[in-house]
Amino acid sequence: MPSATTTPVRGTAAPARQARTPTPGLFLTLLAVCSAVTAANIYLAAPLLPLMARDFGSAPSAIAWIASVAQLGYAVGLLFFAPLGDSANRRRLVTGLTLVTALALGASAAAPGTAALAAAVFVASAATVIPQLLVPLVAERAPAERRARHVAAVIAGLFTGIVAARVLGGLAGQAFGWRWVFAGAAVLTLALGLATAVVLPSRRRREGPLFAGLVALPSVLRSSPELWRACVRQAGMFGAWSALWTSLALLLTGPAYGLSTATAGLFGLFGLTASAVAPLAGGLVDRFGAARVVRSAYVVAAVSVPLFWLGGQVLWALFAAAVAVHAALVASHVANQTLALTATATPATANTAYVVAGFAGGAAASALAGSAFSHFGWGGVCGVAGVWLVLGWGVTAVRR
Repeated sequence: MPSATTTPVRGTAAPARQARTPTPGLFLTLLAVCSAVTAANIYLAAPLLPLMARDFGSAPSAIAWIASVAQLGYAVGLLFFAPLGDSANRRRLVTGLTLVTALALGASAAAPGTAALAAAVFVASAATVIPQLLVPLVAERAPAERRARHVAAVIAGLFTGIVAARVLGGLAGQAFGWRWVFAGAAVLTLALGLATAVVLPSRRRREGPLFAGLVALPSVLRSSPELWRACVRQAGMFGAWSALWTSLALLLTGPAYGLSTATAGLFGLFGLTASAVAPLAGGLVDRFGAARVVRSAYVVAAVSVPLFWLGGQVLWALFAAAVAVHAALVASHVANQTLALTATATPATANTAYVVAGFAGGAAASALAGSAFSHFGWGGVCGVAGVWLVLGWGVTAVRR
């Protein structure tokens, strides 16, 4: 990895003074671990829905919308905070967001009802956008021939955090209660976020209005067809994954399987596929290009949907579908995000457009999936996932 003063890819920012920066390997590891811990915050609610419902005296499907609130909050936070990576003091920004996230997670743990919980989860998710401030930094510092691999390392950490949220969240929730899960997440976020802030650049990267990146988002999208395609395709892929993954606890703890929350949470171990696939996907993108990897990922995701539908009655099909959909999601994400980060001269702003599109698609699909599960069962959830894949690929398949 280049030194701290390497010129950013396609950027115009002046070199930023670093605090006492660790060795490149340690620096990348710290950023990956911080991404894992903070990304987990977005998905804490999903495996805990049955416990929350019992605590608040409602049906799990009736509060499934809280998982969608988390994703919507993350999308809103990305829209306002992630573009600041092109101009703001990264160290101060990460420190402030870490403190807000920790306080909001603490408020979630103490929430007296679903409305208060949803509000606290929204704030925590909106502030926990730290991974998307770190990924552009990694892309800027990486040599061109290894850029996708370095980006993939942080993405692997991010997806490991998602898996941990489901597995460890479910186990800890069953053992200690869902409120202690949020409290523990607050402590971990505070520790890792502040540790990461110490090693980040300490000066503003570009002069000008602080929210110039947010204002420039529409023009950046219009001027880059590659970025637009990456946004739409990842929105379709992430929406399909979100519909299936956020509703899975309802299937596993319902009449079809009757598993406990802790046992259902262990199902998230299949998500470790993502951590294994990310480095491989990075190498494939560096070698063959992003378009071919995204196309292959969509094929794998399309195969996973009928497997998920069959998994409503047959457990082995769920196992195979979980591996397939995680492999497809992370391969698509590595390819599309690498493309987004190199498509324009403002990587943080482009990355904002990309991730906001993905999480907006995920939040919408999750919300529809909760309603579909209530009215049509697991087959309705699989239908939502299939529609999102068709939209994500079909809209971009027509060349303009």
